[in-house]
Amino acid sequence: MTADATIKKETKVPVPVKAKRVATKGKGKKADAAVAKLRIRVRAYEHKVLDNSVRQIMDTALRYGADIVGPVPLPTEIKKYTVNRASFVYKDAREQFEMRVHKRLIDILNPTAKVVEALTNL
Repeated sequence: MTADATIKKETKVPVPVKAKRVATKGKGKKADAAVAKLRIRVRAYEHKVLDNSVRQIMDTALRYGADIVGPVPLPTEIKKYTVNRASFVYKDAREQFEMRVHKRLIDILNPTAKVVEALTNL
């Protein structure tokens, strides 16, 4: 390295909210371990209620200037229950019921105390 060499600082270009991701290096290893992250998993039986709740969480976090990743839709958990339609003779007559649990994931990067307080008051 010569005496006249200078070190350049990297300038960060603003990225849209939906496109922000935590940088990874290698298989599953986080390159930047200093990033504090608040991870919120929201679950509901009805997807409309879930979407309204996620929208409310995101609006609250954005109001205080937090960086958000998501909402990321997670796989819907389906539980099926099979019951007999008749009580005695008709074994082949069955009915199936199912419960669907819809899930979403929201990451808030570098949350401040105001963001955390506002989210706990929702």
